Amino acid sequence: FFGSVVLAIQSVFGLLKEGGEKNRVNHRLKVSDGTKSLSEVILQLRRERGLTDEGELRNGIHFLNSLLTRSGLTIPLAQWGIIAAGIALAAAAIAYYFLEDILIAVPIGLVVGPALPYLFIVSQVGARNKKLGTQLPDALEVITRSLEAGHPVPVAVSLVGREMPDPIGTEFGLAADEIAYGSSLPEAIRKMALRVQHPDIDLFAATVRVQEKTGGNLSGLLRANADTIRARQKMRLKVKAASSEGRASAMILTSAPFLVGISLRILTPRFYGEVIGESMIQIGLGGFFLWMVIGNLVMRQMINFKV
Repeated sequence: FFGSVVLAIQSVFGLLKEGGEKNRVNHRLKVSDGTKSLSEVILQLRRERGLTDEGELRNGIHFLNSLLTRSGLTIPLAQWGIIAAGIALAAAAIAYYFLEDILIAVPIGLVVGPALPYLFIVSQVGARNKKLGTQLPDALEVITRSLEAGHPVPVAVSLVGREMPDPIGTEFGLAADEIAYGSSLPEAIRKMALRVQHPDIDLFAATVRVQEKTGGNLSGLLRANADTIRARQKMRLKVKAASSEGRASAMILTSAPFLVGISLRILTPRFYGEVIGESMIQIGLGGFFLWMVIGNLVMRQMINFKV
């Protein structure tokens, strides 16, 4: 009976995952459904990513605009501000309920409100970059084989946009649309590298620029590029495996005090309830929190290797 339940749950999740992947295909193909012109497709894709109509990063808060573009999320920066304000109010209300001190609850809300959306966007950037790095060698192989078959470069690039899923499919598809709209190959790849800001994409863009200026066999260069990227990915996996113990320790040491504090507050509200308003207790808790942040930063530097 247990085995049947496990198999049934696994089948349901498998069907949902497969359906989601089929529905996604890639976002650029959904936008260019045949009812819009090429210029309309390019403008819509650029505006969804928070770019200007020319495909460049917007002015203003450059760091946040760049982060949103890299994440692939289509929520504008102004809406993120509204979300952060709502989270700040909720966090301040929860802190006031537990601590019963408005002078502590307000700063907590001001910190947590912007921090949670920022951490979510950063996590989306990391997940998207991981997918891009995994898909890029296969995309370069598709371009290489298409070039060896006698196709021109724009056709080879557009083939990746048609055949591969997100995020690599949409990025190369937008680059192919820009080439078809009159942009040169190096310029389209430069804008893709600007949108993504991934080291492997930067290497691909540099290869295209060098080949454009010096000539040579583009398919051979891209094949060597794909081999180099695969070797870098293997090294990243080895580094991740070597640093897994440190990352697990950091997560446990960070979450344990909060879990214990919440459990004590729920199970025995009077454990700290009578002294939580004392200034020394509040200063001590603030010092402990600051020391925890410093410890996490130190552990991050110990396990954060660049490849």
